[in-house]
Amino acid sequence: MSGIPGTVGGAPIQNIGAYGSELNSLVARVRVFDRELGEIRTLAAADCGFGYRTSKFKKEVDRYAVLEVILQLRVGEMSNEIAYAELATELGIKVGERASVNAVRKAVLAIRGRKGMVLDETDTDTWSVGSFFINPTLPASKIPTGAPVWEQEDGRVKTSAAWLIENSGTTKGERFGNAAVSSKHVLALTNTGSATSEEILEAARTICARVEKRFSITLQPEVRIVGAQL
Repeated sequence: MSGIPGTVGGAPIQNIGAYGSELNSLVARVRVFDRELGEIRTLAAADCGFGYRTSKFKKEVDRYAVLEVILQLRVGEMSNEIAYAELATELGIKVGERASVNAVRKAVLAIRGRKGMVLDETDTDTWSVGSFFINPTLPASKIPTGAPVWEQEDGRVKTSAAWLIENSGTTKGERFGNAAVSSKHVLALTNTGSATSEEILEAARTICARVEKRFSITLQPEVRIVGAQL
């Protein structure tokens, strides 16, 4: 999860994750202010409603304010088994093998850097909120031929939003006024310097419409949009 922008307090709301890891695997408990009850509460990880890029806190965003996140980390110099093929390749190992945690962090930052997902004040490709859309989880019958798939515990499969976007006509670097699709990664919508919120929304809506028309799949935003809808 190295290089993901944001704050500790925001991390459990989104249940941030990347390259085969998610925050919920490390959370012991979360201390929150419950606006409905008017009191501070401590919730165990099992009570946080964690799911793919979601949580109890995201579903009831007006109720909870995250005050503290307590993580439970494993002691040692070796990582968990590497489950993500791209990361394993970067490390020069096979999926399912381990590497040092320092090597994994460096590899993740290198991959993210090449995709414009690590902030660089001189590179407008990095002026984004990261991945704008989540990877859809669908019945296997709805996955387009050739799309990458990851089997899920509930029998459905997850596919790549980036693949759907690229294969429905959106190109890296495509401009929407002063907003643009990153020239490094189609999941990132970037501000080239003076983009308005409406230009970002126009880009997102156009991308969604193309995917819907080509594959009959509705993309969902990973970001929280305030005061507007796609």
